[in-house]
Amino acid sequence: MNPTNPTNPMDPVNPTNGTNPVDVALRAVHDSDLPVFYRQLNDPDALRMAAFTPRDPADRDAFDARWARIRSSPEIVVRTVLVDGDVIGHAAVYGEAGEREVTYWVDRAYWGRGVATAALRGLLAEVTERPLYARVAADNTGSLRVLERCGFEVSGRATAYAPGRDAEIDELVLALDG
Repeated sequence: MNPTNPTNPMDPVNPTNGTNPVDVALRAVHDSDLPVFYRQLNDPDALRMAAFTPRDPADRDAFDARWARIRSSPEIVVRTVLVDGDVIGHAAVYGEAGEREVTYWVDRAYWGRGVATAALRGLLAEVTERPLYARVAADNTGSLRVLERCGFEVSGRATAYAPGRDAEIDELVLALDG
């Protein structure tokens, strides 16, 4: 996957494993990916940072039902994120036309290495409709940076209940226009 920023070619992102470049790829979600996603969803630090999570991430039946809905919906484009062939997260576009949003989850071990940016850029190359939107906890600077590197711009602020923090928090709304 070419990690160059399509909206700013002077802003390259070179994903690494900390020292060496890595290969970031997207593919369809396989059944064998779901246990990895479930483990990631139950990382307390990742839950807090993501903020907008399921109310009970440990509820495996709810997790399985949610992923069955996601994978069967023709309205949702969801991909597994791979680094050097290993499953490290997922990225998706969902929602009604004109209001579609992006979402992504990358294993905490890969934060700050350009992986989420490269994965989101790959998804945006596949899903070319615009506008697209994103929401992020206002204090999640890492995710905000990923979105901005992919061309999203802050278009609003809101306050919403975040189950991952069990509190009302400030969130930013971002838009990617054509």
